[in-house]
Amino acid sequence: MQIRVPPLSLVEGQVRSTSKPAGRLAVLLFLGLAACGCDGPAPKPAAPPVQEVEVGLPVTRQIVDYVDFTGRTEAMKSIDVRARVSGYLEKVLFREGHDVQEGDVLFLIDPRTYQADYDRAIANLAQAKAHLDRVEADYQRAETLIKTATISKSDYDLALGNRQEAAALVHVAEAAVNTAKLNLDFTRVTAPISGQISRQNIDPGNLVMADNTILTTVISLDPIYAYFDVDEGTTLRFRRLLEAGKVKSARDVKSPVFLGLADEEQKFPHEGTINFVDNRLDPFTGTLCLRGMFDNHARFLAPGMFVRIRVPIGQVHPAILAAERAIGSDQGQKFLYVLNDKNQVVYREVQTGAYQDGLRVIESGLAPNERFIINGLQRVQAGDTVQPTLVQYPSPGEGEGKAKAVVIQDRGHAPALAHDSPRLPGDGPGEGRARAAGSLLQSPSQSPPPRSDSRLGIGSKYVEQHPTALPKDIIFKGGDGRGGGKLR
Repeated sequence: MQIRVPPLSLVEGQVRSTSKPAGRLAVLLFLGLAACGCDGPAPKPAAPPVQEVEVGLPVTRQIVDYVDFTGRTEAMKSIDVRARVSGYLEKVLFREGHDVQEGDVLFLIDPRTYQADYDRAIANLAQAKAHLDRVEADYQRAETLIKTATISKSDYDLALGNRQEAAALVHVAEAAVNTAKLNLDFTRVTAPISGQISRQNIDPGNLVMADNTILTTVISLDPIYAYFDVDEGTTLRFRRLLEAGKVKSARDVKSPVFLGLADEEQKFPHEGTINFVDNRLDPFTGTLCLRGMFDNHARFLAPGMFVRIRVPIGQVHPAILAAERAIGSDQGQKFLYVLNDKNQVVYREVQTGAYQDGLRVIESGLAPNERFIINGLQRVQAGDTVQPTLVQYPSPGEGEGKAKAVVIQDRGHAPALAHDSPRLPGDGPGEGRARAAGSLLQSPSQSPPPRSDSRLGIGSKYVEQHPTALPKDIIFKGGDGRGGGKLR
């Protein structure tokens, strides 16, 4: 662009003719701007600094899919203790909230009226037996005389009938004695099962009605049940696997199930088996009721607790996992920022799967050797060139452990939901759980070389593969994970 500058003589004349200082200043400023005009290009702005980001590599491990539910614990046996006879309560013979054994006397109902009934029944029995002895003697004489035709046939029939009637009365009297004895024994209310007893619901001196008044409750705590409802979608998915022969029904084999309490965060340390599957879905909720049975030797679990249930489903398979915090969301579409060989940011849509102890399964969209940004997603966009720093993950405090390591049993093929893991000699508490890990079974011929890890239990074996770019001795915290609440 060229700027036309007026002749200097003309400008000087205008300056001289301008009497006001402000006018002269404006003219001089115009001359200064005109002198700065040039035909060269405008200077380019400075390039923005290269962003520094932290990147990581995917982790490849053998995992199994699972599904999480919520449930409630219930006692395996819960019995309301009721009186079998009516009467006034006389004594309470147990300590509230303590353990009782089957047959222990809990309550004593006033037995005096029932003792009198028993004594009366005993006397009636003795009377009936005496009458039987008399008519028996009459019958024996009649039987001797009838042979010599000393008495008539009618007299003999009368003696025989009296004998049979007296024998029947003896049986009636014996039954009355047994009934009176039962009623007398029922005045001593005993524990129907061994377990923990609740409080007394009625104080001594009150009237107790037979088969009506609940005196207390006794429950058994070891083992304990946990009921949970499975949605229809998960039920159909499992039945498809069942139809394909990939799993076996929980009605036929011992299927593993894991339980976590409300304060155990992402952990599922309690292992049990599914021992009940309902025969129909609830038409109002569209769910199928299942029940898991768990050992409770320490009496830590109590009926009525809110629990989280994890059920392994499907077969063991390799998977690619990435740090959860590296995954972004764009209007519901999950994505990763992947780096190419020139350290340029590439937007990559991915399909995510189950949450596995601090890591997220990437079902599609990411190769095992591709780098992706872990920290610094907000400072970059697709096409930017960055300066990457390779980091290890999960970092301390992120997640509670490594991705779900699959325990490989020392035997051949078995269904993923089959739970039949005998405890080996030398196994301590927890090793059975570590070896079982949901009975995720795999043929030894198909499994990679296992390595032991004491964090999963002494003697346990699991398969873990790291990309070659990462060190082999990465240490992760041991722990359990929590799923996203639906089947992956």
